[in-house]
Amino acid sequence: MVMTYATPVVERKPSKVEGIKERSQFLREPVASELKNDLNYFSEDAIQLMKFHGSYQQDNRENRIRGQEKDYQMMLRTRSPGGFIPPELYLALDRLSDQYGNHTMRATTRQGFQLHGILKRDLKATIAEIVKHMGSTLGACGDLNRNVMAPPAPFTDRPEYILARDYANRVADLLTPQTGAYYEIWLDGEKAISAEEHPDVVAARNAGAFQDSEEPIYGTYYMPRKFKAAVTVPGDNSVDLFSQDLSLVVISNTDGTLKGFNIYAGGGLGRTHGKEETFARIADPIGFVDGKDIYEAVKAIVFTQRDYGNRSDRRQSRLKYLIHEWGVEKFRAKAEEYFGKPFKPMKKVPKWSYLDFLGWSEQGDGKHFVGISIENGRVKDEGEFKLKSALKKIVETYRLPMVLTPSQNAILYDIRSEDKATIAQILADHGIKTETEIDSLERYSMACPALPLCGLANAEAERVLPSILERMRSVLTKVGLPDESFITRMTGCPNGCARPYLAEVGFVGNGPNQYQLWLGAAPNQTRLSQVYIEKLNADDLETTLEPVFAFFKKRRRKDESFGDFCHRLGFDAIRAFAENYGKPTGGRSTPDQRKRVTLRDETYLKLQRIALSQGKTMADMATDIIAQALSGIPEPEIAPKVVAEVSAEARAEAVAIVEPVTQSAAPTAAAPNPYRPTGF
Repeated sequence: MVMTYATPVVERKPSKVEGIKERSQFLREPVASELKNDLNYFSEDAIQLMKFHGSYQQDNRENRIRGQEKDYQMMLRTRSPGGFIPPELYLALDRLSDQYGNHTMRATTRQGFQLHGILKRDLKATIAEIVKHMGSTLGACGDLNRNVMAPPAPFTDRPEYILARDYANRVADLLTPQTGAYYEIWLDGEKAISAEEHPDVVAARNAGAFQDSEEPIYGTYYMPRKFKAAVTVPGDNSVDLFSQDLSLVVISNTDGTLKGFNIYAGGGLGRTHGKEETFARIADPIGFVDGKDIYEAVKAIVFTQRDYGNRSDRRQSRLKYLIHEWGVEKFRAKAEEYFGKPFKPMKKVPKWSYLDFLGWSEQGDGKHFVGISIENGRVKDEGEFKLKSALKKIVETYRLPMVLTPSQNAILYDIRSEDKATIAQILADHGIKTETEIDSLERYSMACPALPLCGLANAEAERVLPSILERMRSVLTKVGLPDESFITRMTGCPNGCARPYLAEVGFVGNGPNQYQLWLGAAPNQTRLSQVYIEKLNADDLETTLEPVFAFFKKRRRKDESFGDFCHRLGFDAIRAFAENYGKPTGGRSTPDQRKRVTLRDETYLKLQRIALSQGKTMADMATDIIAQALSGIPEPEIAPKVVAEVSAEARAEAVAIVEPVTQSAAPTAAAPNPYRPTGF
C-alpha cells in the first residue's frame, strides 16, 4: 500500500511563504485582486504567488532615482518540457518581445524562453497570447516542479531519445499544478486547448495524496521550494543531470522498447555566500524502476520531499538538504514506503559526456537539424549580429519547430535537404557564426542575466562574460595554449542559475566587480568544482589566471582537461606554483622545489588580505610573520618542547603543516570540503 500524508511534517515554525500559499486559495489571491488595481507593482505576497504563474517582478536597478518609484517590470518564463517550441509559439514570443518587452528573448538553462521588460498592465495580454499560441507559463517558477529537461537532439531513429522526450512531457504533465487559478486569472476562465495527456499520467495524478483537492499531488502547501527534474539517455549529460532534484535515465531493451529508468536524486546548486550550511551538491543514485512503475516512483520522490523537506528555513528547503541530513539510505527507505516496494539496483550505463549538438546533423528520417549558438542565450539584433531577425525569417518561411538546449542555444529541425543551403545562407547573412567559427571558450560558456534586472545579483554576468572570455583567451595564448577550451560559467550571485559549480572555470558574483573563482569540475559535469579564490577582483583576472594556465601547460597529462588537472593536482600545488611564478630563481628555490605551508582556508584568506593591503606577495608576507613569531624562541628548544607538551588533538588541529615539495613528489588533491561533495 502506497503511503501518503495529508500535511507536511513541520517541526519548527513555518516560513512566511508557507502562510502565503495556505491563504492563496490555490494561487488565486491576492494576484487576481491586485491585477485589477492601478499600481505598477505587486505586493510581496502576490510576488511570491506570481512565481507559480511563471513571472518574477523586477526593477531596473540602473534606473533608480531617490524619492521616485522604482522602474518595475515583469519577467515571464515559458513552461516548455524538453525545450520544445512550436513555430506558432516562437513567432508569438518574438512579436510580444517587441510589443510589450525589451525587444529581446532569452533562452534559459532549463530550456525555456524568458521575456523581460513587461509592464504589469500588459501582463495579462502577454500571458493570454502565449497560451493561445500553444505555450504556457504555469509552473515555470514557484514551489513546485519546474520545466522538465530532456536531451535537445531531435533524433527520429534513436528510440532512447524519443522515449526521453516522451517521458519528459509525461513527467511534466504529472507534476503540473491543477488549480484553475491560472486560466481564471489570465484567460477569464477559458481553458486553452492543449495536447491530450496520456491516460496513465491522468490516473497516476488522480491517485495522489489529496484526492479531494484541486491539487491532488501538491495539496494546499505545494512543495517546500522549487523542484527540478530531467529525463535523459545513457551517456548524454547535456541536461546536467547531477544538478537536478530528480533525474531519470532511460534504459532500453535490445529492441529499443522501454525497459525502465535509473533514478538519481538530491542534486542542486544554489547556495549563499558566508553560509557554509548551504552548498552545491550532486545527485545520488537511488535505484532502478521498471517502466510501468515510473509514475509511482516519481510521486514517491516528490512526496518524500513534499512531506519532509524543510518548510521553516527556505535556505535549507531543497531536496539536497534532506538527503544530506538523512543520508541516502534513509531517504531511499522512506521513498520506498511511498513507492510500496524496494527500488531495484541501478543498471550499468556508459560514461557520461557533455554534448551541445551545434552545427548540422541528420535527424534520422531524411531531414536535418541545425544547432545555433546563442551567446548567453540572448536572442537579439545588435550591430552585425541579427539573430532575432534571422530566426524570425527562417521560422516564418519554413514553419520549423525549435528545441532550446540546456546550454542556452537553439536547434531548428525538420529541415528538408533542399532547404539546407538557403537556411545556412540566411544565418550567414545575418552575422550568425557556425560552431567552427565561434571561439571554443564562447561555445562552452554560459551566464545568467544578473544586472541590472535580477534583484539577487551583486555582480555582472551576461554583460561582461564576453569580455572576460576574450581576456582569458589572451592569457591562454600568452602561455602557449592558444587553442585550449573548457567549460566556463558565470553568475551574478551564488544561486547558480548558470550552473557555475559544474564548470571547469566558474565565476560567482561576490560583490561589485568581484567573484568567487571556482575550479576543477569535470568536463562532463559529474564532479563539482571548488573555491580557489573567495574574492577575485575582475581587474586582476590576468595576473590570477596566467600562473594557473602556465602550470596547466607545464604539468598536464596527455589529453587531460583543465578541470581534471586542477582536481588531480589540488589547489595547494597550484597556489605554490602561482606564488613564485615569474620570480627570478637565482639562489632561491624553484616553485617545484620549495617548501610549502598548507593553511586553513580562513588563515589563508586573512593572510591574502594583509598581503594585498601592504603590497607584498603572500610568500614574503608569510615569511615576515613567521620569522617575527619565531625570533624570540631559542631554536634548540622548539622541537622537544612542542612535541612533549602538545596533545594529539592539538596536533590534529594545527593551523599549518610544513612539508617538502619536490619535482618528483606526487601531487596532492585539495582537501575535500564536507559540504561540497566532489562526485564520482
